[in-house]
Amino acid sequence: MIIPTPTARKALRVLTLLSSVIFTTPALPWGCQGHRIVALVAWEQLNPHARMAAAQLLEGQPTDPSLRRFCPASNLPALADLSSWADDVRTQRKETAGWHFIDIPLDGRRKNITQACPASGCVTRAIRRQVEVLRSPSASRHEQAEALMFLVHFVGDLHQPLHAADNDDRGGNCVAVALFDHQPETSGSTQNYHPNLHGVWDTDLLELVLHGQDPAAFAVALRAEFASDMKRWLRQPVDVDAWAWESHKAAVKTVYGRLPKKIAVEPPRAVESCADHDMGQRMYDLHEQIDQRYLRAASPVIRRQLARAGTRLAVMLNEIWP
Repeated sequence: MIIPTPTARKALRVLTLLSSVIFTTPALPWGCQGHRIVALVAWEQLNPHARMAAAQLLEGQPTDPSLRRFCPASNLPALADLSSWADDVRTQRKETAGWHFIDIPLDGRRKNITQACPASGCVTRAIRRQVEVLRSPSASRHEQAEALMFLVHFVGDLHQPLHAADNDDRGGNCVAVALFDHQPETSGSTQNYHPNLHGVWDTDLLELVLHGQDPAAFAVALRAEFASDMKRWLRQPVDVDAWAWESHKAAVKTVYGRLPKKIAVEPPRAVESCADHDMGQRMYDLHEQIDQRYLRAASPVIRRQLARAGTRLAVMLNEIWP
């Protein structure tokens, strides 16, 4: 077995302490830290007009006090502090649940990407809708503030690879994995195991990549690491479908492709729970392992996707407020 580094071991101890609440706390795409990093990377690349417009929209727009915040309040700019509001409000606005992802089949093709977006909506359509609201002269300030909070979150979601890929496994939620020494467990007969591939990519791997850095420090590090790439990304046009396909390819190549056991491509079928088609149990029986080798493969993907998401969010806001 590969032994994690001392920093990784420390982070894993924290994850183990949190395991008692895994069954009751929903996984947050990119976690609190990841969404804040995306917003901070974007914030530093906004033109003065866009920064002022975003700050004014969110100023004095407190969230519903009855709404449970999964991410604690911070002293970060409002764009970052409220970047997980879309997850908070999902408990009240059930219709928004499907707006956080697009289930492109694992063996899907680029030209068929629009077919992966159901009538109820998906992340690519939701992003376009928020841009329309922000551009609309008839939208109220409150509507535009909500659109901005949705947009910053959904652009982050789109760049989490498992929010753009599916293999009849609910975006990897049905793929049980051992996270180093933390073995998967289930809370009942639903074949929902934790840790699972989706949850690990949402939060656990990012926590290990952060190495204890706070979002602001990590955002600065990303801007230094991807400085030349960001200049190029800032010049590229907005293409939400292309970004979704890029995330999908990362899922195929790294998220699934670097697992120790090869997972067969499933024929696309409706899946309401991991018990459907015995998916959860079949994936558990593979005994997939997230180890140091997998972390080394995932780390550059995570860093690049966060940097891309932040830069592309800045591109969108700079176009809305040139």
